[in-house]
Amino acid sequence: MAEISEGDSNFDALFKAFVMIVVSEIGDKTFLIAAIMATRHPRVTVFGGAFASLVVMSILSAALGRVILGLIPKVWTLWAASILFLVFGIKMLQESFSMAAGNFHIQEEMREVEEELEEDSAVHDSHNARGTSSNIPLESLEEGKVLIGPLEQRHWTITVKEKLRNIIQLLTNPVFAQAFVLTFLGEWGDRSQITTIAMGGAHSVPVIAFGTILGHGVCTAGAVVGGRYLSTKISVKHISLLGSAAFIIFAFLYALEAYYYRPELDDGAF
Repeated sequence: MAEISEGDSNFDALFKAFVMIVVSEIGDKTFLIAAIMATRHPRVTVFGGAFASLVVMSILSAALGRVILGLIPKVWTLWAASILFLVFGIKMLQESFSMAAGNFHIQEEMREVEEELEEDSAVHDSHNARGTSSNIPLESLEEGKVLIGPLEQRHWTITVKEKLRNIIQLLTNPVFAQAFVLTFLGEWGDRSQITTIAMGGAHSVPVIAFGTILGHGVCTAGAVVGGRYLSTKISVKHISLLGSAAFIIFAFLYALEAYYYRPELDDGAF
């Protein structure tokens, strides 16, 4: 019976992680990046770069939750997850009420993402209007210097980002590297990442990582296949309302789990 309970618990955690990602990511910035890039480049390459980035982010976030919250009693991580879901749920509810009906909001975000992609391509495209090359000299790469337009940027975050991008580009191709880096940066610090960290501290890391990877896979596949079309049909207001409902329900479920939690029944699974 204990094994059935453990399996049910793992399935519940996986389901929560999957639903949390789906309701958070549809129409989000990373969704739009994949959708727009897929209209300009091979869909398989865009999907590969974006999804690979999200796989890394999912595993990293779930593991980070265990590292950060691993020393805290599990009952407190459950209460923390409940509070976090409640706060994000209320925030999404407030945002949805302030949005206009229809797809105006998502169209506005698409314009912003398109501008960001144009700027990024202007900097890194090997045949941009300036006629410069995106292949960074090995000497500059080793010294941590990257030429961006006419100016040399030395800030460490830019250096790290450009080094990562050039390494990925050397191993794959520029489109894969662009999709990977822009998706990673778009997801870093996002609501879904913070929630994944909290869930990673409350549950098994592999289960949460797998659930979030499944959710990201579904969203990214939808984005590259028909994201541009979907963006003209879906209403961010309705998605936000659905997401806020899901987050508030999960907050209630985590509160119940924390209230009835018994340490002696916890197997301490990683």
